[in-house]
Amino acid sequence: MTTAKDIQIDFIKAYLKPTLKAYGYKTSGQTWWKNMGDFFIVINLQNSQWNSKEQLSFCLNIGVALTEKLADKDKKKATYFDLATQVREDAYLTEERQQVKKSHGGWLGYKITDTTNLTEFIADFKIDLENNILKILDGFKTLSDCVTFYEKFSFWDENLKRQIEECGLRLN
Repeated sequence: MTTAKDIQIDFIKAYLKPTLKAYGYKTSGQTWWKNMGDFFIVINLQNSQWNSKEQLSFCLNIGVALTEKLADKDKKKATYFDLATQVREDAYLTEERQQVKKSHGGWLGYKITDTTNLTEFIADFKIDLENNILKILDGFKTLSDCVTFYEKFSFWDENLKRQIEECGLRLN
């Protein structure tokens, strides 16, 4: 019998991992990162603690980590815990896509059940990831680009600016 977790594993292997790799992201476990010089873009898949065999829900934590502040001494890998900004996928989605996602009933974000059609799930998720999230993240070429995007999230914007200043970095 196929479980919701089996379907999620297939989703990650068949779609998420290869797609993010094609966009230049490296991975460890359920975290993907892209080195942009002074900063890393980080995408982390977080599962709900209330998941079961029949259904699960997960979200994407997405943000920017300053290279200077990475826990990795070699500065080659960023994790969720390195993030200066950490917002979920909704921050990168249009209002329409947020409503579509909510209509599927995921309590944390996205929902997969033991009867989810993987092809249909990937087709729907692809709209969010490729047409919304990655499209925005691809615009993060400089720290200024990051600050401009996160201005609408006052706490994360202030945290990012403070960390940039602490590292002696300049907005270009």
